[in-house]
Amino acid sequence: MTGPWLVGLDVDGTILLQDETMSPGVPEAIARLRDGGHVVTIATGRSWMATRRYVEELGLTADYVVCSNGAVTMRRSGDDWERWNVETFDPTPVLGLLRERLPEARYMVELASGQRLFTEQIDDWTLDGGRQVDFDELGELPVSRIVVVSPGHDEDDFHRLVADAGLNEVSYAIGWTAWLDIAPQGVDKGTALEQVRTELGLDEGRILVAGDGRNDIGMFGWARALGGRAVAMGQAPDVVKEAAGEVTADVADGGLARALDTLPAPAQVSAGE
Repeated sequence: MTGPWLVGLDVDGTILLQDETMSPGVPEAIARLRDGGHVVTIATGRSWMATRRYVEELGLTADYVVCSNGAVTMRRSGDDWERWNVETFDPTPVLGLLRERLPEARYMVELASGQRLFTEQIDDWTLDGGRQVDFDELGELPVSRIVVVSPGHDEDDFHRLVADAGLNEVSYAIGWTAWLDIAPQGVDKGTALEQVRTELGLDEGRILVAGDGRNDIGMFGWARALGGRAVAMGQAPDVVKEAAGEVTADVADGGLARALDTLPAPAQVSAGE
């Protein structure tokens, strides 16, 4: 097989350190792959509003970016971006189940338009253009995601809650700061990247994805099923490492850059085309 690789990268804990600075060597490694003709993009749980700055800072030239854990895929349109694919679901049943069990939690939904509705402010949320609403208004329109933050609850609590509430009709992931992120059934970063790969006509086996969270497990499974590579960061939970085919160093030690540097050099890609 010849031609460019599709490289899909998680943001938090993969590209970025906890203080939101870049992991060592990442800008240089991404620039090398980009300049060599590889398709380097982001696949994140963040909204587009919280992702765009890193697309620009890293100088990414890919035409597609996966956001909201696969529920939203953005496409470049001239000098701007458009919402190319948006998956939604009726949030009412899920919100009802969650409120029964977490009445004091803070809730946010993201509408198909990208607008965010929230019950209370959370410092970690990007709420530009968002609107604070009563809980009942959260379920009035289809949404691409529900996010729940419940201070005092950790990842184990959220996993028990999901099992208890029977949230088997939607996909869910636990964020790296212990929040519950719920997307449409069967939607994850991998399903969105497959749409991108198909649209671009890229080879199945020339895929590399990297991440550190439970919301990357679906993406790992997709890449490996197609003969590609899935790389877990060194600080990832064991369940995430087990889902990947490879494990690199911690984000603080430049683990992503090390993984990216194993891809063919630009001259090799050019020679094969």
